[in-house]
Amino acid sequence: MLTLDFSAQDVAAIRFACSRVIEVVTSVQVLKDPGAKAVHLPWVRRARQRLAAGGVRYDLLSQLVPMPAWHLPGFLTALPSATAPDIEAELAVLVATGPEAVRAELDLVGQPLPPLVAALYADPAAGLERLAGEIRAYWSAVVEPYWGRIVRLVEGEILHRARRMAADGPAALFDGLHPKVRWEETRMTVTQRRYEIEHRLDGGRGLVLVPSVFIWPGMVWQAEGQPGLVYPPRGVATLWESAGAIAPDGLARVIGRTRARLLAELDAPASTTELAARTGLSAANVSHHLTALREAGLTARHRTGRTVLYLRTEAAELLLRG
Repeated sequence: MLTLDFSAQDVAAIRFACSRVIEVVTSVQVLKDPGAKAVHLPWVRRARQRLAAGGVRYDLLSQLVPMPAWHLPGFLTALPSATAPDIEAELAVLVATGPEAVRAELDLVGQPLPPLVAALYADPAAGLERLAGEIRAYWSAVVEPYWGRIVRLVEGEILHRARRMAADGPAALFDGLHPKVRWEETRMTVTQRRYEIEHRLDGGRGLVLVPSVFIWPGMVWQAEGQPGLVYPPRGVATLWESAGAIAPDGLARVIGRTRARLLAELDAPASTTELAARTGLSAANVSHHLTALREAGLTARHRTGRTVLYLRTEAAELLLRG
């Protein structure tokens, strides 16, 4: 079990981030063992076709991400220093990793090293350049085309957690974050069978929370350096759905089937455009119904960058459960 004891400064420094490279790395795990992450099977089928059609090779990346993965090199899962760096910014950090740091991480992988990983160990600078090129090509082929829907889910998760923390403090932020994660007073515990680590955070660096769709249903924690936790956001099961959500009949009879359907679709925050694509309604019609639901106190809206996301209120949650 990992136990992190937070100082007051570290609690104040908790922040969220989004990582394209971490999504790439964890998606390779999905391709290697789709049965363990069956929610992503629709993506797996499309990704394999796109990789084959584009002739994309990612051999070094694949060798660095074995399944089962007992250890992922830290330079592959580096926590972003910015909230949402682009792929080139993250790859620049990767390529700048020092040779000693690369070799220290690969020493933890176990021997013998696969051939391309051994070459990376022998010449870290050249190996990291090759790795960055593979990640860039893989990203462009099978992650970037779906980034819009991925980032909407991630941004919705961040918005949900931020609202919970603002309303009820850090305990609410971690409530339901992952089955293995618990928060008690000033301590966060992560259940792990292979480790027993207790660490006090007293440097004011806080904790970086990184929602990742492809990490589902697992999680990755980092205690050394910048502490962080990569975990799946709410609503991952809806990510690749094409069929619409089903609204309770009783609620549909009260507020109308279209508005009940829209509430059901908001299991994770979504934009007007996304809801229109899911339901087959026009964007104007969706906007009209969302406005009515917001005026009734059943939805709320928040802007993230150029996108306006709608989410259900607690009153709507009660109606759907009832």
